[in-house]
Amino acid sequence: MTSLTQDTSPPNGYLLRCALVAALGGLLFGFDTCVISGAQNQLKTLFSLTGNEQGFMTASALIGTIIGCLIAGKPGDLFGRRKCLVISAILFFVSAVGSGLAWDFWSLVIFRIIGGIGIGGSTVICPMYLAEIAPARWRGRLGAFFQFNIVLGILVAFLSNYLLGLTGAGDYEWRWKLGVEAAPALAFWLLLAAIPESPRWLVMRGRGAEAEKVFAQTGAGDAAAQVAAVRDSLRAENAAAAHRAEPLFQKKYALPVFLAFTVAAFNQFDGINALLYYLSPIFSMAGFDKVSGDLQSVIIGAANLIFTMLGMLIIDKVGRKPLLLACAAGTGAALLGVAYIFTANQHQGALVWLLVGYIACHAFGQGAVIWVYISEVFPNAVRAKGQTLGSATHWVFAAAISWLFPVFAKDAGQPGAGIPFWFFAAMMLVQIIVVLKWFPETKGIPLEEMQARLAGKQHR
Repeated sequence: MTSLTQDTSPPNGYLLRCALVAALGGLLFGFDTCVISGAQNQLKTLFSLTGNEQGFMTASALIGTIIGCLIAGKPGDLFGRRKCLVISAILFFVSAVGSGLAWDFWSLVIFRIIGGIGIGGSTVICPMYLAEIAPARWRGRLGAFFQFNIVLGILVAFLSNYLLGLTGAGDYEWRWKLGVEAAPALAFWLLLAAIPESPRWLVMRGRGAEAEKVFAQTGAGDAAAQVAAVRDSLRAENAAAAHRAEPLFQKKYALPVFLAFTVAAFNQFDGINALLYYLSPIFSMAGFDKVSGDLQSVIIGAANLIFTMLGMLIIDKVGRKPLLLACAAGTGAALLGVAYIFTANQHQGALVWLLVGYIACHAFGQGAVIWVYISEVFPNAVRAKGQTLGSATHWVFAAAISWLFPVFAKDAGQPGAGIPFWFFAAMMLVQIIVVLKWFPETKGIPLEEMQARLAGKQHR
């Protein structure tokens, strides 16, 4: 097999531009999923929603996300990563315009499902593209651009909600909040024309000369050797025809499947999407007024962004496993505090700081690791399918928790008000046990070597 010398040079400008543009799918992902938080109370009143109906409205985007991540892998292999990102951008744009113009509850749900399909596709294709275009030394940090843009999108959504809430738009406020996403969606659509196709996908399709050119443009060192290494890897996996037919669920891929499933599941079992989607209602249930709750949401979104950046800076130095463990311990401790506030109906002033600590720990660990880790543990033969599995797992649990949260959520002091937060805290203890026992470290390992290492660990 062709060997590659570890590249120690910094990423060049072209590679950074490609990574930043592709990762804009993450910004739309973050914005689209969290902008609903600021419209929750108004929509609940407008449509006279029960807790179950409110949960379904919120989860409708996630239902679309599940569909999107389940169907994105095959088109990504057949037509290319970049073309699929273009389709996601179009879906984001249609969803934003349609949601802003929605004429009833069901039209809003349908347009949110359309946006969810775009989100699901981006969670499969964006990390795959970034993993395949980045050198091993920089793969963690460049791959984390996706997560960075997710949390940037979350912050922009909270800030947008806060600012639009000050305009006095009245009954039309929710329309502006949901429709403003059309602008970044259009920008993403246009900017995608300036980036190349994934070089590894080009090799898979027999377009080695184009792949070599892309490797050279992105500063990957010996471009010809890079192409040869990918070819060797694909040849070892029975070449391109077998690549498309290779089943994911078989014994030799048992460990990667387990790792992708669990890292995606625990990403939701700390309650991150439930808290982000219902952040404004959570502050309302704790006794804060609308403006105060929206402003504190911005503070939490800013903490999310800052600590995601810190996680990006150290992910290739500290590694994936230590960050996951630190994340679980920190979020678990913060959730215990939130659970106490809602159970005892005391110390509400500490809520914002507990949630800042919670979001900081999640962003620093779980948030910075999940999409990078899933893209790393699968070999070329099943990477698209593996990414689909991880994304589908993530969004199935996200939809379930987001749907159920308003059913169980209660005002602070009411019987059982702390139950959702006690549950999330307990799941973090389980995560610590699972990560310690089964999760391998993946930092700095070329994708072409990953399969052999995981296979060796599986058979020990």
